[in-house]
Amino acid sequence: MKILYAAALSPNDSALYRLWALERLGQQVVPLDYLSYEASNPIVHRIVYRLAAGPHVERFNRDLIQLAEREKPDLLWADKILWMKPRTLDHLRSLGVTTVSYMIDNPFGPRRDPGWRLYMKGIPHYDLHVVQRDKNIADYRQRGARDVIKIQTAYEPTLHFPPPEGWSDRNRDREVSFVGTPYDDRAAVLTRLSEEFGVTISGNDRSWRRALAPASFSKLYREGELYRQQYREALWRSKINLSFITHSNLDEFVHKSFEIAGCGGFLLAERSAGHLDRFREDEEAVFFTGYDELAAKIRRYLPDEAARARIAAAGQARAHRDGYYNDRQVGLILERAESILAAKGILR
Repeated sequence: MKILYAAALSPNDSALYRLWALERLGQQVVPLDYLSYEASNPIVHRIVYRLAAGPHVERFNRDLIQLAEREKPDLLWADKILWMKPRTLDHLRSLGVTTVSYMIDNPFGPRRDPGWRLYMKGIPHYDLHVVQRDKNIADYRQRGARDVIKIQTAYEPTLHFPPPEGWSDRNRDREVSFVGTPYDDRAAVLTRLSEEFGVTISGNDRSWRRALAPASFSKLYREGELYRQQYREALWRSKINLSFITHSNLDEFVHKSFEIAGCGGFLLAERSAGHLDRFREDEEAVFFTGYDELAAKIRRYLPDEAARARIAAAGQARAHRDGYYNDRQVGLILERAESILAAKGILR
């Protein structure tokens, strides 16, 4: 297929990795970088984000239509796009373009994040929605969605792979490690853990400065926001990699868990049905519920390098075998999209 791919395409966005997977799967991809339409002024940026309106939004929709008319794609893949106007989607469908929205955030969640106004209006106008929660399937259908498929987030195999042979605790300078954002009560949990264990936090500087007390920030935070090789190597250098469910987003599993497994890291993740469905507990990953069990699991596994190595290797093998990587998950979306095109009688 020829796919018009609208997404944030910075080198550090997972949307770019899904584009790579589409190309590896033999698709012809025409990219449109969503980031090039964002306002450079921070105040204007916040206003546009909250309202999903204004000249930046208009220009994005106008350019997308012109690109579609020129390139004549089979499919529009809108990857986490909030600015798509219903009339733009209707125009694309009139051109014979099948429209897909890939949205792993939760517009129906309790966080009440701003910016969803235009996206919610567009839900009935897409041919297919890709979500990552069972609950969202019903949410989208109640909003008039034509078709919804659940998919899981995935690791990028060209970036997330195991360390060199012979890697061991001699190469690990992070004991209990978390790389990510301070959603929910993570800052309090990590601060409490640091009273007993060596804890290292990496992520967005400003977010963690706000979340942690000054003394805790100085003690725990290092290396900044990590991407690509730095991110992968931080997972390699960690004896225990923590992964928390984002409860405020009603998540069932976490993208980070698959990346840790893909990198051959020891995964200590918050217990959930989604995690339990994807890893055998205490064989391919270790899980916890609540602080006391989290601390107990760290006490159990931190001094036991052999057990950590065994579980990490089994988790990496499971992630590879069951397709927790982009090519497989993107391929499942393509299969559903191709069935829609075939039903329309327009699959080339």
